[in-house]
Amino acid sequence: MSLVTDSGELADLCREFAQYEFVTVDTEFLRETTFWPKVCVIQMACDAKAVAIDALADGLDLSPFFALMADQKVTKVFHAARQDLEIIWNLAKLIPAPLFDTQVAAMVCGYGDQIAYGELAQSLCKVTLDKSSRFTDWSRRPLSEAQVHYAIADVTHLRDIYRALKQKLEKTGRLHWLTDEMATLTNQDSYEMRPDRAWERYAHRARKPRDLAVLMELAAWREQEAQTRDVPRSRVLKDDILTELALAAPRTADALGNLRAFPRGMERSRAGAEILAAIERGLERDPKTLPKIDRERRGNGAGATVELLKVLLRQVAEAQGVAAKMIATTDDLEALAHDDDADIAALKGWRRELFGAKAVQLKHGKLALTVENNRVVTLEYHDGE
Repeated sequence: MSLVTDSGELADLCREFAQYEFVTVDTEFLRETTFWPKVCVIQMACDAKAVAIDALADGLDLSPFFALMADQKVTKVFHAARQDLEIIWNLAKLIPAPLFDTQVAAMVCGYGDQIAYGELAQSLCKVTLDKSSRFTDWSRRPLSEAQVHYAIADVTHLRDIYRALKQKLEKTGRLHWLTDEMATLTNQDSYEMRPDRAWERYAHRARKPRDLAVLMELAAWREQEAQTRDVPRSRVLKDDILTELALAAPRTADALGNLRAFPRGMERSRAGAEILAAIERGLERDPKTLPKIDRERRGNGAGATVELLKVLLRQVAEAQGVAAKMIATTDDLEALAHDDDADIAALKGWRRELFGAKAVQLKHGKLALTVENNRVVTLEYHDGE
């Protein structure tokens, strides 16, 4: 088994890997019972070899690995990189760069939204991966030979997947399309777990400014509590309870305990007191200082426009061989339905050339959609004067 457990061996390997144009990287981690992901195995490959690093080995110094991840001369290749990057950021406060995410590249090459690694391996390498070790406990030692083989396979075939996708992107002149996506992935702000921004993923559930104010304080409290205790957010408060608290805004322990979904007895605990204090802070906030609530755009008469834009998006995506999600999201379409100059990715760069400009034309009657042979949505330009 190619399992690295010694700091000296790891340092030698990383020096060797640094001589190559690219390395493929993946991780195996656990997160079911913790807030912060617990990395158990790190696997990487270059043209010459592939290895698995036992991240839990006693005394193992991962510094050489982090130095390799920071080496600007070596491209780091991941598949669906976000969670792996989060792990490396948490451990070393660095983001691997330059970066190539094969899942994103596959979307540009027309392999659909968020294609799995196994599907790409089957499509591009004609191999079927053994996934029997996928859900094993990676924290248990010793690791089995099957686990190590599984881990290494994930970076071995990634080399050929990378080459195939890069070749496709270069051939179609789309390699630069990845620039914006890689910039987002390597933005450190994406991996900073800031309690003061925890409310953002639930903002759509707030119906009025008071709800949002209380939600902001409660979400910040839960995030801080989860980080401090290193437990999943749901272990502190489930999402539905969090939003129910924000909407109901109980101000006494009795009122808190009377909420149907609230854990029994928690209202009299330290956490209960802190929840009530967070609610009070939210109620005391000046509504004028709050972010504006993003109202449901469909309620403002743009639903039909959004649906029409979706048809155009599907047509463009199919014609160009690009995953629709890569071009525009539903939020993008809703913003575009209301504003020709909305600050969205779909109206910038290659996305504007491919779709955004046509979407604006469609809105203003300068572009028509039609059907040919009952199956193909096409575009028909007309004067519109």
